[in-house]
Amino acid sequence: MRRSLFYCGVGCICASVTMLQIIETRFLSVVSHYYLAFLSISMAMFGMTVGAVWVYTRGARFTPERLPHDLALFAAGFSLSIVGSLLLQIGHAVVQVASATMLVVWAELALVLATPFFFAGAVVSLALTRSRFRVGEVYAADLAGASLGCLGVLALLDVFDAPSCLLAVAAAASIGAGLFAWSEPEPNSGRRGITARIGRWSGPVALALFATAVLNASTVYGLQPAMVKDRVDDRMAVEYEKWNSYSRIVVRQPWTSAPWLWAASDRMPEIAVRQRSLDIDGDAATIMFAFSGNAEDAGFLKYDVTNIAYSIRNSGRAAVIGVGGGRDILSAWMFGFRDITGVELNPILIDLLTRREPFASFAGLAALPGVHFHVDEARSWFARTESRFDLIQMSLIDTWAATGTGAYSLSENGLYTLEGWRRFAEALKPTGVFTVSRWYAANDIDETGRMLSLAARTLLDLGVSDPARHLAVIANANLATLIMSRQPLDAAELAVLHRVSDEMNFQIVLAPDTAPTSPLLGNIAKARDPVQLAGVTSNLSFDLTPPTDDRPFFFNQLPLTQAWKKAFDIDLYTSGGVKGGNLVASVTLLIILVVATVLVIAVIVLPLRPAIRDTSKRLAIAGSAYFLLLGLGFMLVEIALLQRLSLFLGHPVYSLSIVLFGIILWTSLGSLLSEKLAFRSQGEFVLWAALLTSYLAGLPLWMPGALAAIESAGILLRCATAVAIIAPAALLMGFGFPAGMRTVLVQNPKPAPWFWGINGAAGVLGSILAVAIGITFGINAVLVLGAVCYAALLPAAIMLQAEAKRALPAELSRRPAG
Repeated sequence: MRRSLFYCGVGCICASVTMLQIIETRFLSVVSHYYLAFLSISMAMFGMTVGAVWVYTRGARFTPERLPHDLALFAAGFSLSIVGSLLLQIGHAVVQVASATMLVVWAELALVLATPFFFAGAVVSLALTRSRFRVGEVYAADLAGASLGCLGVLALLDVFDAPSCLLAVAAAASIGAGLFAWSEPEPNSGRRGITARIGRWSGPVALALFATAVLNASTVYGLQPAMVKDRVDDRMAVEYEKWNSYSRIVVRQPWTSAPWLWAASDRMPEIAVRQRSLDIDGDAATIMFAFSGNAEDAGFLKYDVTNIAYSIRNSGRAAVIGVGGGRDILSAWMFGFRDITGVELNPILIDLLTRREPFASFAGLAALPGVHFHVDEARSWFARTESRFDLIQMSLIDTWAATGTGAYSLSENGLYTLEGWRRFAEALKPTGVFTVSRWYAANDIDETGRMLSLAARTLLDLGVSDPARHLAVIANANLATLIMSRQPLDAAELAVLHRVSDEMNFQIVLAPDTAPTSPLLGNIAKARDPVQLAGVTSNLSFDLTPPTDDRPFFFNQLPLTQAWKKAFDIDLYTSGGVKGGNLVASVTLLIILVVATVLVIAVIVLPLRPAIRDTSKRLAIAGSAYFLLLGLGFMLVEIALLQRLSLFLGHPVYSLSIVLFGIILWTSLGSLLSEKLAFRSQGEFVLWAALLTSYLAGLPLWMPGALAAIESAGILLRCATAVAIIAPAALLMGFGFPAGMRTVLVQNPKPAPWFWGINGAAGVLGSILAVAIGITFGINAVLVLGAVCYAALLPAAIMLQAEAKRALPAELSRRPAG
């Protein structure tokens, strides 16, 4: 077997695996909801583990002599199954309705997602167990390819839409199949004719798939999901469409009607304006108004409650977080600001506003003097800038779907944490104001209460003794706007707010000179210290505590402890809004856990039980405990780092790519080192576990400070910092699996597949548990629990070592002399 081609084939397939995994998160974000990023990770691990189990159960069929043939065949299956999975996904309706159908739908989706990974798992398992090359080297090639795939996918997503990216990944997998076929010493052997055919056709098939990807990306009428967020995706009104690693932006044909405002006053006169809708991932929308440069033409914006802060701050320097279609930039200009900075994470939106025609001319903002656009993550930009602002506006920066379903993994999470709001408040002038708009329900305090709680805690941390004097909340219909001032709101400012509210028929929910409409909101604003604030906002049926970087789930207000109690509350399901959406999200998480558990038992645990029938009880118990804790600990650490570094890097897909790259790269190096630094004593096992446990347990103590210190840096330096933080943990984690497997193989190779399966099963379920634990107790708790898992596997490791020492003399005595 040709070594170089074999290793290239392994790397190519494993790069395709990580690209597929990451692209699926982007696809799921469009057809379903953002918190399902972990589902892609779970199903990737599940499918690959099932592939390995299938190889084990048919072990006699696979021999080293047939390896190139088998690898080529399964790699070709991997390529074709990616295409099949795509076709099934674009026609699959991911409904979220409280019924037994929901269980069936998610089970179907799980199997569709897992199928390509099954073939990839078979490839990796065969490469590791049937080749004549060193396992450490093969494993390193596996992980090196996977790490390169993590970086390559970012470039791919900036060029193609997600369906086209999947076709391109299928093309890469086809090349991998060809490399395996060409690695066979006698590719034209009649016995292996199919191998020769795969070798001949892999190139043309890859070229055809890539050409199809290019063509599909060039039209809005290509292969696209039929259902998006429980609705049929109407393609007829699409004028422009662009995907990238952040989102899918669809621009609809312009129309003329009353301006689409978030919460317009009922005093607004009848007016018709030209406008375009920019849909973000199928459900969120931002509006682009036609503007020719005359501020009076945008006068209708004063009727939106989101803009009431401009009535008391309308000159100097303004900043807008989340530019979207440019509405807030236009509002600042209309009210009188002539120095306006817009900070937007998604470059597609800035491109539409500044360069791409006919949209840039339609919006008319790029031509305005004094308007500046920055493509950047807002927290990083505000940490870096030396500018100070009179007003910073952040209006409904999220996606509607994420708000309704908990947003367990969302780029906007970092904008709604205590650490984030400190950055924004520090960028204000001494008299500056920070204004934020969120959803409001008069009889059901939810997002408004949490927004006010976050503002109060921010002011307390800035040294304000009486936050209530600095806060005002004005509502209209189902929307409330918060005004947070660095200085106490004075009598003149309050008089203006009262006057404008009366003119617009807005409701003053909270103000220093007005009795609050809700006692709870009043108590939140009156809190004089963090302990008092925590007492007011904790232990409620819905969570109003200020989100932090440790628990950055602003949009998820239903604690999981309450979700199980309310799982059958039909009225809450049908109520819609934030709380109903949160309940659906929590129940979906439970359903996915149930589906994953059933699948793991049915296709991993039960088929592998025969592997431990003839195994000693001590080996079975010690090995099962070791690999269970190893898989669980690894996944807890991975998910925790993904969620925490997502805030630092600015987006879940960046976090997924960079964190996976760092973990895979350094784990592969750890695997390679484990070949040369094999654990030969219990003391070495103890030292390894102690170092890893100490590092993981210490991360919550020093990592937040390190990230805050470098938050102002550019994205490349932040990515390098993230990888540097990951490196020691991943390097040490890379020792765990090969060290444990070598210890087992010395005693008895028969139970090795069982231990492999237990490790994979623990990883599948661990990713779901990590999300649930992080939501409930915080990301740091997940990291600490991961450290506990690595510490807890030490007794099992010591037992395995002891069994290995007893087994080795017996093995030597059975060998022939000489």
